[in-house]
Amino acid sequence: MRQIVLDTETTGLNPRSGDRIIEIGCVELVNRRLTGNNFHHYINPERDSEEGALAVHGLTTEFLSDKPKFAEIADEFRDYIAGADVIIHNAPFDIGFLDAELKRVNTPTFKEHVGEVIDTLVQAKEMHPGKRNSLDALCDRYGISNAHRALHGALLDAELLAEVYLAMTRGQNSLSMDLGAGDVGSDGEVLELVAIAPVQLQLATEEELAAHTAMVDSLDKQVKGQSVWRKLEAEPEAES
Repeated sequence: MRQIVLDTETTGLNPRSGDRIIEIGCVELVNRRLTGNNFHHYINPERDSEEGALAVHGLTTEFLSDKPKFAEIADEFRDYIAGADVIIHNAPFDIGFLDAELKRVNTPTFKEHVGEVIDTLVQAKEMHPGKRNSLDALCDRYGISNAHRALHGALLDAELLAEVYLAMTRGQNSLSMDLGAGDVGSDGEVLELVAIAPVQLQLATEEELAAHTAMVDSLDKQVKGQSVWRKLEAEPEAES
């Protein structure tokens, strides 16, 4: 299972008004393990960043002036993402910019190059309704350190998002119950299914039952009536 965690930085908020991508950062997961096969490029947008965007990413026009234009890295980017499931935080934003860049080089839309697109913002809102679900908030929630993140950077944010995604979906890495396949081990190898051992039921001894009864009697005396334990014990009898 190959997944790409992707993030971009841009000159502003709206590709329709001419804002451009200035950085793409991707990290690769295979069987839920980081491979180190990353994709990262700064891109010359051929325009200045808006003041608000510059304050977020800190990538100046001067810094980007000698970087490749998107057309120069488009083939490499398409080859890298081809067929993979892609994980993005607030996917419509990044995909809108990517589609605009791909259109400029007469290339099909982003979703036509990849498998499934997974939006971690949508997932987070479903898992944590009513709470803040920015990348920083999710890092705090899942105990992922982002202390080294003074400014936003596409590759750094993709790396953080990969950790967040793995934490959010922990326990969902196996379809063995549905498909008969094995779980994935820490080394990425598929583990062989092993039959579950018979469940052993250990009943309380007479001494333990007597001690429990004495404890409940003591609680009844303290509350001068029926304790919660006694009421719970009585409920099955009332129903039967």
